[in-house]
Amino acid sequence: MSETARRRVNVGALMAALLAACVAFQLNASMLSPALVRIEEELDTTSAAVGLTQTAFFTAAALFSLFLPRLGDIIGRKKVLTGMLVVLTIGSVVAALAPSIEVLFLARLIQGVSGPVVPLTLIMLRVEIRDPRLYGTLMGVITAVNGGIAGVDAVAGGYLAENHGFASVFWAMAVVGAVATALLFFLAPESRAEKKEKMDWVGVVPLVISVGTLLTAFNEAGKLADANWTLVAALIVIGVIAFVAFWKVENRTEQPLVATYLLKQRSTWALLLTTLLTMTGVFAVINGIIPALAQDGAVGFGMGAEESAWWTLTPYAIAGLVIGPFAGRLAAGWGYGKVLRIGMIGAVITLALMLLVVGSESKLGLLGVSVLIGITYAGISNIMLNGLGIVLSPRENPGFLPGLNAGAFNLGAGLSFAVIYAVKTAATPADGAGSTGYYAGIIAGLVILGLALASSFLIPRPADAEVDAAPAETDHR
Repeated sequence: MSETARRRVNVGALMAALLAACVAFQLNASMLSPALVRIEEELDTTSAAVGLTQTAFFTAAALFSLFLPRLGDIIGRKKVLTGMLVVLTIGSVVAALAPSIEVLFLARLIQGVSGPVVPLTLIMLRVEIRDPRLYGTLMGVITAVNGGIAGVDAVAGGYLAENHGFASVFWAMAVVGAVATALLFFLAPESRAEKKEKMDWVGVVPLVISVGTLLTAFNEAGKLADANWTLVAALIVIGVIAFVAFWKVENRTEQPLVATYLLKQRSTWALLLTTLLTMTGVFAVINGIIPALAQDGAVGFGMGAEESAWWTLTPYAIAGLVIGPFAGRLAAGWGYGKVLRIGMIGAVITLALMLLVVGSESKLGLLGVSVLIGITYAGISNIMLNGLGIVLSPRENPGFLPGLNAGAFNLGAGLSFAVIYAVKTAATPADGAGSTGYYAGIIAGLVILGLALASSFLIPRPADAEVDAAPAETDHR
């Protein structure tokens, strides 16, 4: 067999393993949403308690993302990713058997260990695929799956929960997790960082405390009028103190988790700032404002939850899944930064168009906006931000930037609901009538996304990831 043919077989096997891992994680992230009401009923609990289980999963996912990619650099990425999938599968079984909301909360924490699945798969792909165009295309495929499996995940979750109870959703997750573990074990090659180092567990602790307290503060702030603002302030102070401690620890450690000189480079802070602002500007609009408008019987379209998903979240996910691979391939030729800004400009225009849909009776307008935001954000901007975390990461520490970038995604998601909904609530009349709240929330997203677009111009061009990238343009300082 020729080297080319053998390489194609290897690429196919690798993609099967990596995609299976991403699907397993994505089901844990999105498949449960339609089953939340069923969980509340079957476990005889409150919606707030059920919501906490979701918070537990995403918070744990963010925290484990900070250091597991680096651990993979040191002991082996396949080993770490396989271990994550095993833990995810165990967590799914525990959740399926959960007799109470407390056990389900613990199970979702366990499942959160799978948080850095996507960064790790993209790093593994980068090691094996050196051709920029092919890598860009395959990166787009993987990251697009992370944006939603064409809406099938949510639909399947709703069907299983309605007909077989919420436990069936977790059994489905467990089966997919077990299959993904097997495929990864047998099909994916092992890889490590070129330089052998020790894991900086002393640095992990203050970093996890810092990000964890900030995430918790944003989640609490998202409760708005019901929030404990003293707790929010205290958590933010603790987060800042922990980050200062982390910075000092890293300056004194011979083999730091994150060398502070890397944090000072534009390739690090400009990307993290852009990711944080982008997520803050769009996440709550996509996952909160638009579906709420679709279901609002007064100034919206009066749809049910399932119907609104078909008109908003499903077309959004399908559009992202279709466009993602093309965006990744274009990035290798046009440049990651240029394609990112095309997507972000498109997202800004789409949010502006959303203002025209508020108060209208055009379902096609709602559908069109959902598709456009799927193309511009899920299919382009999200792909580029994830991809830049991989291609801008230094050779000596490949896992550090993807891990921090994953933390920025999660921080932005939490901050988005706190900020956008605070603006929406403040602008909504006391009687709850009118559309001013929707307008205010969307405009707030527009402003923040505009700041993200501005910060994106500070991100340097990555070396070795674009066709004919000039060395002078790859300065990361």
